[in-house]
This record gives sequence, C-alpha cells and structure tokens, in this order.
Amino acid sequence: MLPEHLRADVATLWAYHDLRHEPRRSDVGVGLGSRDPGVAVHTAELFHAGRFPLVVFTGANAPTTIERFPRGEAVHYRDIARELGVPDDVILVEPEARNTGDNIAFTRRLLAGREIRSVTLVTRPYQQRRAYATAKRLWPGVDFVCASKAASFEDHVSGEEDVERVVSMLVGETQRVTEYAVRGFAIPQHVPAGVERASDRLAEAGFTQRLLRRPGDHSM
Repeated sequence: MLPEHLRADVATLWAYHDLRHEPRRSDVGVGLGSRDPGVAVHTAELFHAGRFPLVVFTGANAPTTIERFPRGEAVHYRDIARELGVPDDVILVEPEARNTGDNIAFTRRLLAGREIRSVTLVTRPYQQRRAYATAKRLWPGVDFVCASKAASFEDHVSGEEDVERVVSMLVGETQRVTEYAVRGFAIPQHVPAGVERASDRLAEAGFTQRLLRRPGDHSM
C-alpha cells in the first residue's frame, strides 16, 4: 500500500511520463515488449480501430519477463493479438531486443525494406516519454506518436502489478530522461522542477530499485 503522503508525488510522475499524444493514423504500430500483456491488447485494439495496417511486436526477455513470457515478449504478444483477431499476415515479430534502444533499432532494421514515415509506439503509460525520446534519437525523420491504454496509476496497479515495483519504475524512468540524453541514447527533454522534487522524495522514501547505480549501466 502506498503511503498517503506520497500519492501526489506518484501522480505527478505518472502524468509526466504519459505524453497524451493526439491519436492519428500511422504506417505501423510497434508494441514494445514488457511484462505487461496489456500492451499487446491495446495494440490489437488500435489495429481494429484502423490506426495502422501493420503491427510489429518487439522484445526478447528480461529477468522480470522470462517466467511470464518464456518464449519471449514479442512472441507472446503476437499470440495475444492473434487471439484478439489481428490477422497473422499483418504481424511482424522482432524477438531479439533486450532494451528500448534495441526495440527501436531492431524494428527499424526489420522494416528497412518498407517506406515508413510514421509510427505509433504502444507502451506502458509510464514508458511513453522515454520510448519517444529514444525513438527520436535512433530513427530520425519518422513521425512518432505514443499510445497506451488510458489508466490512472491506481487502475494500473489494481491487477497483477506490484505498487512498489511500478513506483520504482516511475522514479527510474524520471532519472533516465536526463541521464540517457547525456549519454546520447535519447533526445533531451524538459524536466519540470516539480517532477524532480517528486522523484527525489520518492527515492528518499526507498523507491530506488530502478535507479541507475553506476557508469555504464545500459538498462535502457
């Protein structure tokens, strides 16, 4: 259970990382692998809504996903999308990516023979900002829009997601906005002072599991 005095700080970070992009049609929808099957579900929903004619699922495994998706994140995402009626012939699978940079770079490589001018990145709500910044750095000239299933923090953690893990992810994502721009992994983005203060208070409260701890940590 999240202490009451920290709820406003969590809400601040949650709102910061959800870019709230205006929906628009793209050449391809890219579902970024994670432990959240809701990404695959939302990708299927957007396909059926006519948001894109082609789907790519990208992701191998991480320590947090191997038990849930033993055959790889992208492979299981494809299975979910098929069950939801997405035709097999419009789904491409990129099964090697192990971080967000790989997701973008390997998807770009997979689609190299196609004319791609616009991409919808389908992610967890709190991954949007970093995914967008990474994509803009690694795939210039493409118009990116982010999409996630609309949900509050409370909605997101009402299922199987652990509160402590998600709050730690929010703190880690906030750190990476600045740090990854410095390292050249992503484009720079403004971090409001209120967001910095909220992240600092949550870190001081012990939500530090996803902070970068040493130079050379490339857990993108």
